[in-house]
Amino acid sequence: AVVSTQSTGDSLTEVIETCLVEYNNTHKTPMNLVIFRYFLEHLSRICRCLKVFGGNALLVGVGGSGRQSLTRLSAYMCNYKIFQPEISKSYGMAEWKDDIKSLLISAGVKGQPTVFLLTDAQIKMESFLQDIDNL
Repeated sequence: AVVSTQSTGDSLTEVIETCLVEYNNTHKTPMNLVIFRYFLEHLSRICRCLKVFGGNALLVGVGGSGRQSLTRLSAYMCNYKIFQPEISKSYGMAEWKDDIKSLLISAGVKGQPTVFLLTDAQIKMESFLQDIDNL
C-alpha cells in the first residue's frame, strides 16, 4: 500500500503535539514549541540516536535553535531520564566528579535509561571533555 507523505506527516505531527502536551503537563518548565517539517526530522533523528544501544549525538547549531528542547522532548518520548549538571561559579572538579559518579550509578548500576545533556557553556574545564571521552 502506498501512503502519502502528507497524511503521514499530519499523523506524526498529531503524535508529537500529544507528546508535547503531556511533557508540558508533567514538567514544571513547559516548552512552547512550533512543530514544522525540520522540527519533526530532527526530533526523529534524535529519538533514533537515543534508541540505538550506546547511542549518542553531538548537536551543533546557533543559539536558540532548539537543540536542548528537542533533546528534552526526545528523551521524554523515549522514557529516558535527563541528567544535566547544574554549573555554578563555585563548580569545580570535585562537583564534576560527584555528578559523573551519580550519573554512572543511575545509568550503569541502576540501569535507568539516561540522556546526559551538556552544553558548551557548561564546560568550565577542558578536563570535563576528557572525562566524557573516557566514558
